[in-house]
Amino acid sequence: MTPIIEIKDLSAGYNGKTIIENISLTVFENDFLGIIGPNGGGKTTLLRTILGLLKPYKGTISFFDNGVPCDNIAIGYLPQYSKIDKEFPISVYEVVLSGLSKNKPLFRSYTKEQHEQVKQTLEEMQLMSFAQRHIGALSGGQLQRVLLARAIVSKPKLLVLDEPNTYIDRRFQDQMYEMLNNINKHCAIVMTNHDIGTILQNVKNIACMNKHLHYHSNTEVPEDWIEEHFGCPIEMVAHGDIPHRVLKNHK
Repeated sequence: MTPIIEIKDLSAGYNGKTIIENISLTVFENDFLGIIGPNGGGKTTLLRTILGLLKPYKGTISFFDNGVPCDNIAIGYLPQYSKIDKEFPISVYEVVLSGLSKNKPLFRSYTKEQHEQVKQTLEEMQLMSFAQRHIGALSGGQLQRVLLARAIVSKPKLLVLDEPNTYIDRRFQDQMYEMLNNINKHCAIVMTNHDIGTILQNVKNIACMNKHLHYHSNTEVPEDWIEEHFGCPIEMVAHGDIPHRVLKNHK
């Protein structure tokens, strides 16, 4: 397996307070890593540090391109809370196109190839019929799909998602994971999610996060860890295809 990110002994936080401590983790090409943990456990802090938005107190983050060390890699990012103004006069097409702004020289127009890239992404995300629609006319699920398209239009090596299903209903949640599985064929994914049952059904491996990180190479998370860090005994039960977070003695 070829690594794209290697984290060693990382500690970080805010205003001198340590939120994550001594984190070590390697992300490989085509990983689909889910990060779970209680609120305040450091999930978002870890993502922000990987993205370079937060300077660590100690430790290192190394990047690799085809196994060769490099200064950084292309990362797509979908934050938990988007600050996009739905009243701003911008179309779906223009929002997705803005995902290529870092690849465009200042005061230059987007190239024909970049426009083709946007069209390809809109098709992939089943958004072509919405291309000229104003973002204010979109539902929460549709807008989330547009923002996901913006995050992947630059063809990143890694896609980082912070609680991506916060504002979407169950129907679109299923569609979103189907899209993520397709994206994962050519891009590693790291995502946080508060819905334990759903994330365990859809990712390849799991990291349990509560200040410290515990990595699991599959989705079998020890029940005692969940009980200890979530404050109550929890059992993963699926009735049909619907996962539940339930008490241990659930029938």
